[in-house]
Amino acid sequence: MSSAPSFAELGLAPELLRAVTEAGYTTPTPIQQQAIPVVLAGRDVMGGAQTGTGKTAGFALPILHKLLPQANTSPSPARHPVRALILAPTRELAIQVEEAVKTYGKYTGIRSTCVFGGVDIKQQLPIVRAGVEILVATPGRLLDHIEQKSVHLGQVEIFVLDEADRMLDMGFIPDIKRIMALMPVTAKRQNLLFSATFSGEIKKLADALLNQPQLIEVARRNTAAETVVQSAYKCPQDSKRLLLEHIVRSRGLKQVLCFVRTKHGASRLARQLEKDGLVTSAIHGDKTQAARLEALAAFKDAKLEVLVATDVAARGLDIDDLPLVVNYELPHVPEDYIHRIGRTGRAGATGEAISLVDPVEMKYLTEIEKLLKKTIPLSSIDDIDLGPAAGRERGERRERSESRRTESAPRRERAERAPRAERAPRAPRAADAEPSPAVPRSTREAEREAAYAKNPDQPESARRSAEDAHAHKAAAHAGASHRRGFGANRPVPALLMKRTTASATPSAPEAPVPAPDAAPEERPGAASETEQA
Repeated sequence: MSSAPSFAELGLAPELLRAVTEAGYTTPTPIQQQAIPVVLAGRDVMGGAQTGTGKTAGFALPILHKLLPQANTSPSPARHPVRALILAPTRELAIQVEEAVKTYGKYTGIRSTCVFGGVDIKQQLPIVRAGVEILVATPGRLLDHIEQKSVHLGQVEIFVLDEADRMLDMGFIPDIKRIMALMPVTAKRQNLLFSATFSGEIKKLADALLNQPQLIEVARRNTAAETVVQSAYKCPQDSKRLLLEHIVRSRGLKQVLCFVRTKHGASRLARQLEKDGLVTSAIHGDKTQAARLEALAAFKDAKLEVLVATDVAARGLDIDDLPLVVNYELPHVPEDYIHRIGRTGRAGATGEAISLVDPVEMKYLTEIEKLLKKTIPLSSIDDIDLGPAAGRERGERRERSESRRTESAPRRERAERAPRAERAPRAPRAADAEPSPAVPRSTREAEREAAYAKNPDQPESARRSAEDAHAHKAAAHAGASHRRGFGANRPVPALLMKRTTASATPSAPEAPVPAPDAAPEERPGAASETEQA
């Protein structure tokens, strides 16, 4: 079996070999061995490679080599048009790619820069307008620069679409098509597409972008790196944080990358871990670009024990010898699992990925195993001593539950009370009116007690609001009656008085009601007095 070729044997220029050696690389990775000669030959490439396989150097080194003849020191922007455009789905990945370009090209004189959203575009305008040969960009911010006329793509010779599957997931395909329309036609430029997974949509995009491409694959599709040891714990959601802390502390780990599904979940978990004494930060879409870069820098320098991240925020995170990735919550999309654990075990190094699986997440684990075509070992936490914190947390949950029961007890007791005594009979309205029988308790009281019985845990404020609305309606009705001439100081016509059944003849017709005398002029404010009453 022949040994792997060296970088020099791949035909790279001395300036590049010097930079590669200084970066500490001696032997090309499998994808670099395959991609570099193909790109140097001018062929289009469709590369199937997982993250961490060295694919960035696989396209950055040959691009720098091909652009060496255009390198110059002229200050004129016209002498530095964009000749290579590299699109990345996220800010973090774009920054990582451009850092690699600068590292490998530091002895070439080739200019490069990176443009991405989340920062003021005015900060990026001077260097872009000064001219660069290699431009790394996110799709949205590149379109912003095109609208500002600070970037022109008419002389692009090489176009790279990195992590095309993530581009598809994030909805960037329409933007990419707009950008492609602004470049020279496909036949006049070299196109490179890289993706960790291949779907029907990715193949369709490749057909539109690539011209008779060379297919390069260094691993089976939809598989994780073989150097990553995968395992899982069956763990209730409310015990996950304690298990995570146990894993980090018992092993004395730094640089643990922990994945959650949501931005709010990332912030909440980071606060809890920090409160429990672990140096932690979080990165997600709601963080400012400055905060995200600061957290990533601290994580790379091993100043953080745990970095909590969402899938999109961690895209492009490139850290040598990352020891552990924890899936605090399993992703709903199985392919995202591959991207997550690809943060460790990079470039041939060994790594570990542990998933904390709540019983309701077992269906997601099953889908991941189907995609990987392998079973992930699943362990129980019954034999793991999570320490006194576990008992303390259970006690706190028990106290919160008892507190809620105690708070709701008075409401239940009130609902179980016997109905209040009926009110005393009202006095006659006028001297000549016959007495009225005892009036039963008001509808309002009956409704209130019915509400208590139906929902004893309803907040008191909610019941009061309903009662206030009822009272307001009654007051308005009383005011309307007064304005019709039946106020508190006016006698009520006999027809509207309550009559006793003893003096009434059911079959006898009602006597006509005489028209009341002309009402005296109402006092100013009389209606409002009735409403207040």
